[in-house]
Amino acid sequence: MHDKTLIELSRALNAGEFSSRELIEAFLARIDRLDGRLNSFITVTAEQALAAAEVADAKRDGNEHPLLAGIPIALKDIICTQGVKTSCGSKMLDNFVSPYDATIVEKLAGSGTISLGKTNMDEFAMGSSNETSFYGPTHNPWDLTAVPGGSSGGSAAAVAAGLVPAAIGTDTGGSIRQPAAFCGITGLKPTYGRVSRYGIIAYASSLDQAGPMARTAEDCALLLETIAGHDLRDSTSVARSVPDYRAELGQSLSGLKIGLPREYFGEGLDPAVDAAVRDAVKTYESLGATVREISLPHTHLAIPAYYVIAPAEASSNLSRYDGVRFGHRCDNPSNLIDLYKRSRAEGFGEEVKRRILIGTHTLSEGFFDAYYKKAQQVRRLIRQDFVDAFEEVDVLMGPTTPTPAFDLNAKKDPVSMYLQDIYTIAINLAGIPGITVPAGFAEGTEGERPIGLQILGPHFAESQLLNVAHQFQQNTDWHLRRPAIAEETA
Repeated sequence: MHDKTLIELSRALNAGEFSSRELIEAFLARIDRLDGRLNSFITVTAEQALAAAEVADAKRDGNEHPLLAGIPIALKDIICTQGVKTSCGSKMLDNFVSPYDATIVEKLAGSGTISLGKTNMDEFAMGSSNETSFYGPTHNPWDLTAVPGGSSGGSAAAVAAGLVPAAIGTDTGGSIRQPAAFCGITGLKPTYGRVSRYGIIAYASSLDQAGPMARTAEDCALLLETIAGHDLRDSTSVARSVPDYRAELGQSLSGLKIGLPREYFGEGLDPAVDAAVRDAVKTYESLGATVREISLPHTHLAIPAYYVIAPAEASSNLSRYDGVRFGHRCDNPSNLIDLYKRSRAEGFGEEVKRRILIGTHTLSEGFFDAYYKKAQQVRRLIRQDFVDAFEEVDVLMGPTTPTPAFDLNAKKDPVSMYLQDIYTIAINLAGIPGITVPAGFAEGTEGERPIGLQILGPHFAESQLLNVAHQFQQNTDWHLRRPAIAEETA
């Protein structure tokens, strides 16, 4: 069961090959048996999942029902789920049980999916390796000595290892695409506003966006159909109809114009990644696409702009965690100021504190115009780069990450960690969609490490991106490869 896609599982359930309860039990058994080596889950909701499976089986009587009915998924532990701990990978929220469901959770439940639990993540989505989690790092299923990427590393690792067929992550500066690339799965970051942020605990509100993580572009299309749409509870949600994304799959790529940003193929790009991406582009050329080099001239400003804007918004968003309303509260405070200071000092990890301090500084009097305002002006230039590029080409392609997954504990310097997102951050600043698909492998310490191809499109071009990714997967087998741990059976 664990080697099937969402579409295949749906067909098997409809054909009566197994029941939803049997399916849920099989995946829960895999989590119990294998996740001790991965640490991809923070909370496993076995009792609730089995109860939901019983309901799904009772409803499955031959009548019409949603494609995803009775199928398990996992949720990044930044997405509020009623009655379940929602921790953001932080000690600050270790005791927080959400009193309500996020819009995404409501939509998924309405489609019949069954959540198996909440996946591990970098604390408050701040990180690129899943090493800042209060609950310990997640390990890459392909090579247990490597990171799975972050911040949605738990979701990516769980899917790659066959602990769940698909998961939901969030992407603020590459946090769906980078771990998907490191773990050899498909991950889609939708256009900003395409998916409601209501009930997703905020890191940087103008950048955060939830999206699907699965083995194939087809599965991501099915999930995006489920979670996308306007939500009156989210003021940044776009009032725009949701296409039938799967209906757009299978279109010819003849005449597709692909742009290769020259800034994505320079210094710092691992030779194995460069070769894999260029080989993938040749596959597209064989399918009738044309390729040309283009320029995104402000790419080098994306990381400095992001690390002004994102920490500034984080400083504001995380000010609510004060030890009074909810979350961690220090013991025996001597006064209100002591309560604030010690609760926040004890509840937040080092990376979160670092970004709060940076953000507070850039928003302070005397520095706002010099840093935050200037970063927003640079953001506009970066967005315009993409607008100009898409007047010349249909999609952009390049590496998702500069290197394959790196070793655990390898990056001690925060700046070197930040540079891992050099090809993903600009997409969030511009608000455009991006998808990553497996495109090759490099040698690791204890096994191969996947390489991802990133495909970018204009605003609300998810249908085109999914089709372009799907066609690649119809003509290659990188997405069919599985790590050794995923092949283990009881």
